[in-house]
Amino acid sequence: MHCWAGTAFYVLVALLGIASMIGACGQKGPLYLPEPPVVEVPAPAADIGSDVPSAVAPLPESTAPPDRP
Repeated sequence: MHCWAGTAFYVLVALLGIASMIGACGQKGPLYLPEPPVVEVPAPAADIGSDVPSAVAPLPESTAPPDRP
């Protein structure tokens, strides 16, 4: 005798497994490139003997959201 409840259970488990795999495809959210690192530039040879140390100004932070394709 064939058990229909067992067959229905296996079909349900297979469908839920396939649905969860399809739902996990891809990355969610916006994709963007990370900010480039700040690079310090050495002082020119003429300024080496000055009393005022040279400071590196940080790049201004952008308030605009990342571009979306």
